Amino acid sequence: MQIRSAKKLMAYKKGYELAMRVFRLSKAFPAEERFALTSQIRRASRSVCLNLRDAWAKPRYEAHFVSKLTDCDGENAETDSGLDFALDCGYITAAEHSELVALSAEVRKLLGSMLLHPEKWLQS
Repeated sequence: MQIRSAKKLMAYKKGYELAMRVFRLSKAFPAEERFALTSQIRRASRSVCLNLRDAWAKPRYEAHFVSKLTDCDGENAETDSGLDFALDCGYITAAEHSELVALSAEVRKLLGSMLLHPEKWLQS
């Protein structure tokens, strides 16, 4: 079965879930974090899916595809760091942190697999 939409990719689905969970949790961050951590972690978590959609839009161009997947991976790592800050600042619980970091790790593994074998995803 050929995947015709990035939305069908497990990396997209898990990334989207992570972004929505980050959004919901970050609603409770303090007002003084609005233009700092809140904005940054939301942007980074959403960028995973946005860059994946961009990669998927041009699957004939391996360099573009790999570049955008690399961007996804970087944004996912940034999200993970933001979660560490949120935990250490007391904005999320250890359990919430653990769940979201595990989800981020799943996204990283899925993206890593795509990066190792981009030819599986490219159109001829």
